[in-house]
Amino acid sequence: MKMTDTELLSVPAGPADDPARVARILTGFEEGFDALARIGKAVTVFGSSRTPREDPDYDLARRLGAELAGQGFTVITGGGPGIMAANRGAKEAGGTSVGLA
Repeated sequence: MKMTDTELLSVPAGPADDPARVARILTGFEEGFDALARIGKAVTVFGSSRTPREDPDYDLARRLGAELAGQGFTVITGGGPGIMAANRGAKEAGGTSVGLA
């Protein structure tokens, strides 16, 4: 079911009103952003984790990761297999690879 922004904003508040829960969520975001800020120059690769190794896009992502690493970029993906092969390519090329889950 799609909701308009007005409908979404008019939904009664729920558990997110708990100040302790909101503080924990905020802390998680802050820690994540602090960690990512120390990475330096990076490229995020988006794609499916279900792309089979036989798919040409898998090899393309792997080669892309290697090329980016060769240019000094950290490669960031959602982790896992498939197009996330960009992480594999970066690691194989001696670069830095970050998988976020």
